[in-house]
Amino acid sequence: LGWTPRRATKAAKKVPENMDQILTDAFIREAHVIRDFGIPDALRVNTDQTQIIYQQGTKTSWSQKNSKQVSVVGHDEKRAFTLVPSIAANGDLLPMQAIFHGKTPTSCPSPKSPFYDDAIAFGTRFVPSKTDTYWSTQETMRDLVDHIIAPYFDEKKQELGLGPDQNSLWKIDCWSVHKSREFLDWMAANHGNIIVIFIPGNCT
Repeated sequence: LGWTPRRATKAAKKVPENMDQILTDAFIREAHVIRDFGIPDALRVNTDQTQIIYQQGTKTSWSQKNSKQVSVVGHDEKRAFTLVPSIAANGDLLPMQAIFHGKTPTSCPSPKSPFYDDAIAFGTRFVPSKTDTYWSTQETMRDLVDHIIAPYFDEKKQELGLGPDQNSLWKIDCWSVHKSREFLDWMAANHGNIIVIFIPGNCT
């Protein structure tokens, strides 16, 4: 038939020309914070957001050799939610937050869903975005800090015999909500012992 595996393509994300220097500078800044504030590995957490598509399609299919257009099932699937995982430098996996498009908790998985109780027992938080997207917002980020990040740090401080004034380190990406003055002011006012640092943009 003259078929061969073909992959659907898209433009690659451009990285800065001086990416190595940017990452080196970020590494040194982080190292200085860890040294100056004496932050142990259990109190250093990295958080990210990732899109989870409900019906994930493959980007590879069979088609004629040299074909320019390749149709695949699920390639245009847009329905998704945002999963927010966090992990500490000592290997601890924190509970996750899942953000769903919708205004009320009915937009989130039903308590009758399979394995719902297991997810709740792990500490997973299902939250509606209360916007027209499923992306993180000021409200969902505050929910994440209040119910997952800060409680984890508090628990670890007790386990390590450290006082409540011990600083922690929270590393997040350069999403506009994260870097907004509104969010950073809220962090300083409500969680002043959590030092926020950023992963340089377009470097991951």
